Amino acid sequence: MHAVVAEVWRGDFLESVHHGTVHAAGPDGQTVLSVGEADRPMYPRSANKPLQVLGMLRAGLDLDGELLALACASHSGEAFHLDGVRRILKDAGLGTGALQCTAALPIGEDALRAYLAEGGGPTPLTMNCSGKHAAMLATCVAGGWDTATYLDPHHPLQRALRETIEDLAGEKVAATGVDGCGAPLFAIGYQALARAFARLATSRPGSLERRVALAMNMHPEYVGGTGRDVTRLMSALPGSVAKEGAEGVYAMALPDGSSISLKIADGSTRARPVVMIAALRRLGVDTDADETLTELATAPVLGHGKPVGTVRAARILYG
Repeated sequence: MHAVVAEVWRGDFLESVHHGTVHAAGPDGQTVLSVGEADRPMYPRSANKPLQVLGMLRAGLDLDGELLALACASHSGEAFHLDGVRRILKDAGLGTGALQCTAALPIGEDALRAYLAEGGGPTPLTMNCSGKHAAMLATCVAGGWDTATYLDPHHPLQRALRETIEDLAGEKVAATGVDGCGAPLFAIGYQALARAFARLATSRPGSLERRVALAMNMHPEYVGGTGRDVTRLMSALPGSVAKEGAEGVYAMALPDGSSISLKIADGSTRARPVVMIAALRRLGVDTDADETLTELATAPVLGHGKPVGTVRAARILYG
């Protein structure tokens, strides 16, 4: 089902490999790169968030700018992220007690260190999906829907989000599960996920789709956080829309409609941006012209705390 997409070199010795699936399409939607079985469904995990947020806007959510980007986020848990979640809830007349996402610690290293130094413990607010959950609750308030049951797959909110994902993806949801944060999770294919991101990136001015795309690209620090690869990637490519997900998922689209979706089969995060950069090169992006993209093209392999090798894309991705 998957192919070798990344190699782990310790010195001049090939130590390990990462298997995965990659789909990349050009501006016309034609396949440029297909590795693995890209027509199979998978759980996009948090890469679904921009699609879900579009569903919330269609259902009456009134957010824009950095708070809309935060609704799409798997945030690091930095102070400005947490303040933003509180703002979304406050504007909806709710407090943090309404959040039903799983209690967790911040995922950003610096944010976690600072939070623990202050004696903090796991809370729904500091969970990386709290922006999405706050937006879900605000959507329920806007629609006059029950906020206590917003995670039920049969809730009007979740039905609306599923319909939006199917609309953008151009195919029916293949399976429904429960995401790590407790929200319903909808499975679609790799090609469908890339297609959905392309629709966001190429949407017409003034549309709700454009609102999501602009919020993410103009406020990438709210989508990820300081130093995060998804934040750096969108900062380096104006007009792009990118979102990572758990279990090695990544999706991205450029303003010309080119799009990529991928998954590292073992769920690794270290190979995810490496493979993404290789796919961008296949789409004709000059990744060597940007310092950030060049840096993301490989990941260090450490020995005694120092770089002694690299994680790099497998030859199959270069054609």
